[in-house]
Amino acid sequence: MTGVVIRSTGSWYEVRTDQGETISCRLKGVFRLDETRDTNPVTVGDRVTVSSEDGDWMITAIAERQNYIVRASPKHKGARQILAANLDQCLLIVTMANPRTSTGFIDRFLLTAEAYHIPTHIIFNKQDILDPKGLKKQQYTTDIYTHIGYPVHLVSTYTGQGIEELKELLTGKTTLVAGHSGVGKSSLLNKLDPALDLRTTDISRITGKGMHTTTFAEMHFTAFGGRIIDTPGVREFGLMHFLPEQISHYFVEMRPYIPQCRFNNCMHDNEPGCAVKQAYLDGHIAEERYINYLTMMADYKANYKHWEE
Repeated sequence: MTGVVIRSTGSWYEVRTDQGETISCRLKGVFRLDETRDTNPVTVGDRVTVSSEDGDWMITAIAERQNYIVRASPKHKGARQILAANLDQCLLIVTMANPRTSTGFIDRFLLTAEAYHIPTHIIFNKQDILDPKGLKKQQYTTDIYTHIGYPVHLVSTYTGQGIEELKELLTGKTTLVAGHSGVGKSSLLNKLDPALDLRTTDISRITGKGMHTTTFAEMHFTAFGGRIIDTPGVREFGLMHFLPEQISHYFVEMRPYIPQCRFNNCMHDNEPGCAVKQAYLDGHIAEERYINYLTMMADYKANYKHWEE
């Protein structure tokens, strides 16, 4: 039989078969990890073939992936974890307060999604808690992303703002939902479909940050016809699986200027004749995005350069 992986704990996998049955499976033999240092050979969203052997269900084959999205492994330094595969889109849930999501985190996620050709919508949650200062900061931030073509949605699980719009966006698609712990992913999904009944928790009073409620990525089938992959709260997205010369190509507003740089290997920092930096100086590239790009390049040099060797 064939089906889709809907949950993975690392050793056991739950598979929803094409006949609508959910079964627990293990991997048959040892699936060789590829040269990209992935920690998991099978992930949520994978299409797999399963068979019964001596009363146990085994995953015997994994279909080629349409796409996937990754993060730095939280347990294995220098390795990456595939969060999910075969996605139609991503929803990045962010908040301006309680907790605050930095544009640095947003840009790292967008870079990763761009690299794997996955459309992303940015969801600004918790509209009901923003004061005038927060609303002004949010407008400044949303303008950055709408200007370069990323769809932005303003929502609140408390008032219901934007919920029907999100339902329409999710219907008929497989969507990965990501964001820091505490931004309200589980509460938002419960608002979209109360039958999901996902566990939620409060922001830590000690750290002011969210506490994990989702331990493993899991696919949920909604009453309105969407397939949602809920993920654990993500602290950061590492860059070790990119080469430094690739990073600027995943900043969509930099792409038109890259061919105009004087040097083919321009890193868009202090090189003479850099069209990207000139575009930034001329106001065509947002300051925060350019600074985040330089920060990523510095982070690469400090932490990942040895992966080239």
